[in-house]
Amino acid sequence: MSLSLKASPLPPGSTLGILGGGQLGRMLSQAASRLGFNVVILDPEENSPAGRVSQGQIVAAYDNPTALTVLGQSCEVVTFEFENVPAGSVERLAEGGAVVAPGPRALAVAQDRVDEKTFLNSVGATTVDFAAVDSLNDLISALDRLGTPALLKTRRDGYDGKGQVWIRSVKMAADAWQAIGQCPAILEARADFVRELSVIAARGRDGRIAVYPLGENIHKGGVLKTTIAPAAVEPKTTKRARAIATAILEGLDYVGVLGVELFDLGNGQLLVNEIAPRVHNTGHWTQDGCVCDQFEQHIRAIAGWPLGPTTAHARVEMTNLLGDEIEQWTTLSARADTRLHLYGKAEARPGRKMGHVNRVKPL
Repeated sequence: MSLSLKASPLPPGSTLGILGGGQLGRMLSQAASRLGFNVVILDPEENSPAGRVSQGQIVAAYDNPTALTVLGQSCEVVTFEFENVPAGSVERLAEGGAVVAPGPRALAVAQDRVDEKTFLNSVGATTVDFAAVDSLNDLISALDRLGTPALLKTRRDGYDGKGQVWIRSVKMAADAWQAIGQCPAILEARADFVRELSVIAARGRDGRIAVYPLGENIHKGGVLKTTIAPAAVEPKTTKRARAIATAILEGLDYVGVLGVELFDLGNGQLLVNEIAPRVHNTGHWTQDGCVCDQFEQHIRAIAGWPLGPTTAHARVEMTNLLGDEIEQWTTLSARADTRLHLYGKAEARPGRKMGHVNRVKPL
């Protein structure tokens, strides 16, 4: 861990920088404000959701050298809200003397699916079998080794089901390769899993780790629809998930909150699907299910404060509001058991995450 991240905790009144102005940046900024911090956002979109609840926003591309210099000089620590921020931008900030958490390595690993799975297996966080694919011949060879069905994904930039296609026979190889734009890819063997789980965990500047209860996730059309937490899991499943999260956090010398998506094979066996070096959609339940939610936890970690408690005080069903589902806000806001979280986005496009609701029930 760098010497700068071992420094004293940042006092209230310090300024934090966030690369990204979307909903995650917005909720991070709101959490930081509750703790007395000032926040500056860097995002190319004017009047971004996060910018509107922050002290200020720098409107510029993420790789704009001048903007990065200003951000780094204005803030005691800089973080990011999504993993498609250019890794070079984070490296430039660090090289310029800014404190960045999580660091450039975590971002670089998460941005390349082959590098990500290679790293995960190296620290004992097992994944499905996989193969790097750089050509149609590579794809055919990988299908011969891994079998079908198998999932072809772009190595970079895919999210919410984009940039991926299932291959159910070798005859589909050429069409699948065309469908992802003939770009560097990864082929993943199919996982025979019972359900999808996730674990949200944090590591502080002092190396201490805090892990939230697991959530069970339901997807629709490649996009997360619902998370139910705490998930009904056996103690050995919880123990394994904690071990996986700890290995990843320590392997990356990570500071901040991390999301880990898991395939539950049953009987305490878990495979890692992917990681997100940031606060995560499947952790939104913590806003109404825990004393310290994932957003406050991330701010605490990067600011060098003690990590907060992760014990659940309620059972929560988190549901994403996609596209015009946002129009249900009047009905949802009237329910006594429901907390409504809206992101302040102007345009409700199909599939776009406009907000979420947490339905709160006793444990």
